[in-house]
Amino acid sequence: MHAYPFVVVLFFISFGSAYSDEPIPITLSHTMENVTFDGKWTFETEWKASSLNTYSYENGTQIVLRSAHQGDFVYILVNPIDDHAPDRLEDYAIVCFDAGNNKTITAQQDDYCFMAVLEGESTVYRGGSIMETGFEQIPHPEGFTAASSISDHNDRYTPIPHPSYEFKIPTNLIGRDNIYGFFLLVHDANLQKTYTYPGNVDPAGFASDPSMWGEIYSPDKSLPEFGFAEAALVASFALVASLARLKRRLMH
Repeated sequence: MHAYPFVVVLFFISFGSAYSDEPIPITLSHTMENVTFDGKWTFETEWKASSLNTYSYENGTQIVLRSAHQGDFVYILVNPIDDHAPDRLEDYAIVCFDAGNNKTITAQQDDYCFMAVLEGESTVYRGGSIMETGFEQIPHPEGFTAASSISDHNDRYTPIPHPSYEFKIPTNLIGRDNIYGFFLLVHDANLQKTYTYPGNVDPAGFASDPSMWGEIYSPDKSLPEFGFAEAALVASFALVASLARLKRRLMH
């Protein structure tokens, strides 16, 4: 299967509105290395140590979003638990991050979108393009993983088979920040409906207008999670700055 051009996402879809557009808290986890990236809830505790947000829509559809960060990655699970008629290669989910939460009205080079197609390929897009959508496809960055399959008897919310989407996104790509602009889109091909967070977003303009996106944030500001080398560098800078301040005080 060929990756979907991003422009395809923007047309011929009917949108559902979310009842809540509140910012999404993302938690620090210590078990994400146990996730099997096969596109479904593989075992009962797999995504248990992650933040939970559930979105309800006008037609009764519910979408469960689980999110966490650990080490050098942000982890996202998108679980449309009411889609009981999965359409292989036609259902899909997209998550987008606005690094720095700049809220620009056109997509910039620090804006990224990640697409997973049910039992198909995953695709990565970067903003700042002259294309109408404002995004262009780029090669998969190192460490990025996305998968989609049918979640069933191990799923915490329903044993009825339904699509599920897993993403593992490098923080070095989207930036080590405590808050990002965030957008979620889930397409149900059987109903020809597309659901979003936040809701009530212009279907023709969401991708190129990050100012309309919601937010995902780290309540305890732990999201940067610098590695040992980075932490040592930050500590050395802090030590140098502290010594410089002490020297200035002693000289006065």
